[in-house]
Amino acid sequence: MLKRISRISTVGYLLVLALVLVSTKPLAAQNNPLRIATLHWFTANQVTSFAVGNVPIHVAFDGSSIWVVHGNDNTVKKLRASDGGLLGTFTVGTNPFNLAFDGANIWVTNTASKNVTKLRASDGAVLGTFIVGTQPLGIAFDGSNIWVANGLDNTVSKLATSGTVLGTFAVGVLPDGVVSDGANIWVANHNSDTVTKLRASDGKVLGTFPVGIAPGELAFDGANIWVSNFASNTLTKLQASNGAVLGTFAVGSGPVGVAFDGARIWVANDGSNTVTVLQASNGAVLGTFPVGTNPEGIGFDGANIWVANTGSNTLSKL
Repeated sequence: MLKRISRISTVGYLLVLALVLVSTKPLAAQNNPLRIATLHWFTANQVTSFAVGNVPIHVAFDGSSIWVVHGNDNTVKKLRASDGGLLGTFTVGTNPFNLAFDGANIWVTNTASKNVTKLRASDGAVLGTFIVGTQPLGIAFDGSNIWVANGLDNTVSKLATSGTVLGTFAVGVLPDGVVSDGANIWVANHNSDTVTKLRASDGKVLGTFPVGIAPGELAFDGANIWVSNFASNTLTKLQASNGAVLGTFAVGSGPVGVAFDGARIWVANDGSNTVTVLQASNGAVLGTFPVGTNPEGIGFDGANIWVANTGSNTLSKL
């Protein structure tokens, strides 16, 4: 757990294991649920920073609004993407960590509650709370179902959008980030230094692939999987078809959240208080930009990049 502790401690809440304290719009599936609705390429500059409150960890975009999860006060906030205006604050479970949009609803992992909360995106109404495994962390929508990484069970749970659990599948040690490539689910195993590829239809493991040290989050660029290696200060690029390593690229200190904007990969560097942008085609670094303190989550809204700064209680919009 030591690798995970080093990262989670920046989020500012406690989780217990073995007496150690640890504290766009994905389109509703008609064709490929992961395509980007609107692609804009631009020179990054920080447009503004929004104060959002206690320990913002991850962000998600629902087509018009940005959702941010707050790890220490058991809430998520909904903000207007155009100007950061607050549209609502909604209570979820204990120590929420990550979130995903299914085309109509926001799903939130609650690490200390061993469950996920489903909120209606239009108004934040709670539509259900569903039991998963121990310490749910990453979460992803595959166009039909929700996938949750259960960090302390070394499993992922597959749920129908009704909340019914369709299966639980073994992966590596301390699974964290989850992403779909449209047909398969990829899971970053933080303490195994690997990622696991599962077939989305039945959870069959299709491969386990070595990456860097303490992999945390993932992004899919339409052909490849990008993995942030928290303790290696690198990103690994894997070919989605077969898991082959296509490159390992140096970024800032403690990379965590990863996002794809249609042409480039963005990564939040928790230890550097920066984001690095790379050309997706070849991994060339295009720039590094200052944000707030301890950036963790990162997301793309079709026009801008949003970064959750856990240490400064802000969101940066670039």
